[in-house]
Amino acid sequence: MVSSFDLVLRGGTCVTSKGTAIADIGVQEGKIAAIGELDLEASDHTIDVSHLCVLPGAIDAQVHFREPGMEHKEDIATGTLAAVKGGVTTVFDMPNTKPPTINKAQLADKVARCHRRAWTDIAFFIGATPENAEHLRELERLPGVAGVKLFMGSSTGTLLVSEDAAIENILRSGSRRLAAHCEEEARLKERYELAVEGGTPHFHPVWRDEETALLATRRLLKLAHKTGRKIHVLHVTTAGEMALLGKARDLASVEVTPQHLTLASPDCYDTLGTLAQMNPPIRGAAHRQALWKAIADGVVDVVGSDHAPHTLEEKSKPYPQSPAGMPGVQTLIPILLDHLNQGRLSLERLVELTSSRAAAIYGILGKGAIEIGFDADFTIVDLAAKRRITNDWIASRVGWTPFDGMEVIGWPKMTILRGTLVMCEDEILGTPAGELVRFKETATRND
Repeated sequence: MVSSFDLVLRGGTCVTSKGTAIADIGVQEGKIAAIGELDLEASDHTIDVSHLCVLPGAIDAQVHFREPGMEHKEDIATGTLAAVKGGVTTVFDMPNTKPPTINKAQLADKVARCHRRAWTDIAFFIGATPENAEHLRELERLPGVAGVKLFMGSSTGTLLVSEDAAIENILRSGSRRLAAHCEEEARLKERYELAVEGGTPHFHPVWRDEETALLATRRLLKLAHKTGRKIHVLHVTTAGEMALLGKARDLASVEVTPQHLTLASPDCYDTLGTLAQMNPPIRGAAHRQALWKAIADGVVDVVGSDHAPHTLEEKSKPYPQSPAGMPGVQTLIPILLDHLNQGRLSLERLVELTSSRAAAIYGILGKGAIEIGFDADFTIVDLAAKRRITNDWIASRVGWTPFDGMEVIGWPKMTILRGTLVMCEDEILGTPAGELVRFKETATRND
């Protein structure tokens, strides 16, 4: 039994792997050392959280921090600052930067950029290309790599793999779960004139229609079954995809975003215009309802923000020249807490969607649960707090959110990373001390 702690969280409602209960949590050397009724005098630092819920640190497994090459939109420092302000302790950054992250040198450059700048722990995806397929087996096992990312349809950046033979080769080149953006490139090209002729973002879900997503997801599932490779389908938006993915749980895991769970067309385009433009698009209310049903049925594993910031100046370009994407890492937890208060999911399900399932799917070491020996990462929330999301609160460099003006119930009050309080009541504390995320499949003996 540990006799003293660096930190004790006193009397919070803790969502642990064994259930939800009021408990103290003792932290020593950045790890969870004890859970239960603790001797508070044995701590150098005690925080009373008796009126709050203590959750495992939230993991956002899909962010685009734009560094290198697009730092005018975001960088690792501002993106991770936004994350901890919103209660997120771990992020996975996507590879579609300039240059894209497709080799060892570009990964090393990103890792070096994190030193004393990242507020969260962080990992990076390697982008798949036909040219680097033979190296992916080696690249996916480098320290700090979350896995391989496949773009089947063109989006922000230059990464694109659309042919079956190239996709199959990529699936055979490695063993870790592969994350995929599923839109059918040939159909996107065929239908692009619909967006041009329409001339408003209302035509975004017309151009990139549900069939565009369904065709790509069906193709990927077929190739995954052929090769035996496990896949993670990102930002799923349609009822048809959920029906397919629900029958492929042996190989496929599923992500949705808070945007697709919250917004719906045509209303979002009426009120937000191009600020609601993202890939795949925000669709109608029937598809949004299907996503919630998939959450209730256990088909959805993860909610990721797909944080993809662009400046307001860029977003003001006429559609379809306007870029697709919106900020989201800072609003992930507040939006989901509000849905919890609306009765759409339980506290335990929220924890699955924001931490434990991502940890299991990607094989993260020491994160995703409140367990002895795990990293002392905590997202501490007030389920009853009423707040209004505003642009002024947003720490992202672009300074806006599609949820500006939205009133929510539930708010992140504290963010603790490996035993260090980094956010309290919207105030950022200390200095950036993020580290690389550790994974089971790439662990060293020291891990």
